[in-house]
Amino acid sequence: MSKNEIRTSEKELLERVQHRRLPKRKILQRALLITLGACLTAIGLEIFLVPNKVIDGGITGISIMLSYLTGWKLGFYIFLLNIPFFFIGYKQIGKTFAVSTLFGIVILSIATTLLQPVQAFTQDILLASVFGGIVLGFGVGIVIRYGGSLDGTEVLAILFNNKLPFSVGEIIMFFNLFILGSAGFVFSWDRAMYSLIAYYVAFKTIDITITGLDESKSAWIISNNSMQIGEAIMSRLGRGVTYINGEGAFSGDDKKVIFCVINRLEEAKLKEIVTEFDDTAFLAVADIAEVRGGRFKKKDIH
Repeated sequence: MSKNEIRTSEKELLERVQHRRLPKRKILQRALLITLGACLTAIGLEIFLVPNKVIDGGITGISIMLSYLTGWKLGFYIFLLNIPFFFIGYKQIGKTFAVSTLFGIVILSIATTLLQPVQAFTQDILLASVFGGIVLGFGVGIVIRYGGSLDGTEVLAILFNNKLPFSVGEIIMFFNLFILGSAGFVFSWDRAMYSLIAYYVAFKTIDITITGLDESKSAWIISNNSMQIGEAIMSRLGRGVTYINGEGAFSGDDKKVIFCVINRLEEAKLKEIVTEFDDTAFLAVADIAEVRGGRFKKKDIH
C-alpha cells in the first residue's frame, strides 16, 4: 500500500470517528423536548417548591436560597451560577452537551421568571414537596435523556472526580447534603427536611424518566444443554439468543454460554425454562438501563 493510500485511509477513518452534525429533524426534536423539560422543571420550582420555601439540590438549591436572601429573580441566579459549568462541560463532555445545557438553562431561567407571579398550587408543604419533586424530576429527566443538563453539579463532580478519591455519585451526594442542610439556616429545619423529601422524590423520578418503566434484564446461562435451552427461549419467550463459546477455568471443558435480553415480566418464565432442561445450570440475571439495536424486539409466540 502506498503512502498516499495510507493517508487517504487514515483520513477516512478520522472522518468516521469525528463528531457528525445531527440532522435538522433531530436538532428540532431535541430542542422541543429540552424546552418541555425545562418548562416542567420551572413549574416544579415556582408553582410547588419555592413558594413553600422548599429547595432542590445542586446549583438550583443555591439559587433558591440566594434569591430568597437578596430578593433577586431566581432565573437570574440559575443562569449566572451555571455559566461556568457550560465551559467546563464543553471541555469535559463535548460541544453537543454544552450547547444543549446552555439552551436548557436559558429556557429554565426565562420560564422561572415568567412563572414567579403565578400562585402556588398548594400550601400543604408535604404535597408541595412530593408533587414538586415529581414534576421537577420529570422535567430534569427529559433534559438529561436528550443530551443536556439543568444543573452544574454533575459537571463539577466529574471535574473533582479526577482529583479526589471519591466516585461521581459520592461527590454529588456530599455536595447536595451540604446544600440541603444549608436550607435549615436560611429557612428552617423543617423546611430542610421537606427539601430532602423533595430531592429524593425528584431523584427517583429522574431515574424512571431516563431509564423508562419497561426495565430490561440481561441473562447469562451456562449449561451442558445450552442448545435445548436456547431453542426453548426463542420458541416460548419469542426472544433471540446469542451463543458464546466459553471454557471452564477449573475443568477446562468447552462450554456454550447463552446470552439474551428479556423484560422483568419474562424473568420467572426464563427460570422455569432453564430449570426444566438443566436444574444445575448457571444463571445470572442483571438489570439493564437501556437496550438499542440488534434483534431485541419480541417475536410472536406460536
